[in-house]
Amino acid sequence: QVQLAESGGGLVQAGDSLRLSCAASGRTFGNRAMAWFRQAPGKEREFVAGVNWSGDDTKYADFVRGRFIVSRDNIKNTGSLQLNSLRPDDTAVYYCATTHPGYNGPPYSTSRRYDYWGQGTQVTVSS
Repeated sequence: QVQLAESGGGLVQAGDSLRLSCAASGRTFGNRAMAWFRQAPGKEREFVAGVNWSGDDTKYADFVRGRFIVSRDNIKNTGSLQLNSLRPDDTAVYYCATTHPGYNGPPYSTSRRYDYWGQGTQVTVSS
């Protein structure tokens, strides 16, 4: 199975930017869709952004509104989520996830479609 490890979280001020990374190891990373989810205290985990196996098909939650950019590098076995114009309500633990291998369709927005998850990285945005 594939192991995922997120990094890049931190404490920033409103309006700042962060770049989250998801490093994959173990099994092949390039033949899976990948997504980012987040979970704020007391709230359910929610979809943020996803990208298909080749990187040319992306999907975003409505609340992103052009502020975030999802990408991947299958040679380096990494995924990224660029967070711009951060707001206090973006505060959450951010998780990356992948589907089972061999899925070449568009990224899903539902968490149950993803089989492998990282441990998460905390993003805190102060006002």
